Amino acid sequence: MTKHFFMPLAAALLMTSATVAMAASATKAADVLDLTNAQQMTAWKDIYMPSLNQKAPSGFDAVVGAVVPNGVAIAPVPNKAATAVPALRPYDFAMTEGKLVIVNPSDKKIAAVIAS
Repeated sequence: MTKHFFMPLAAALLMTSATVAMAASATKAADVLDLTNAQQMTAWKDIYMPSLNQKAPSGFDAVVGAVVPNGVAIAPVPNKAATAVPALRPYDFAMTEGKLVIVNPSDKKIAAVIAS
């Protein structure tokens, strides 16, 4: 076989690999997110700001599986944190009572809670 045959084949394989990798990284948020201690520390460092800390509404306990009430402000995970910990990319977050709360944006369920 000639070099002319292998070049298009190699290019096609490379493009297929890139497409598969991009699809794998475009994961959807789930209701439970299991982060390692290192990932939790990175998320805390990259996201937590005391100025964003909110008082929890009466009766609300920030635990995995709970639904974040409408009175709690949530925002998309910042790009810096999502780059450092790609698993965070599809999630939102809130900060309440000194806890970093990772939230599934589709149903507002808490997927992870990170405390200092």
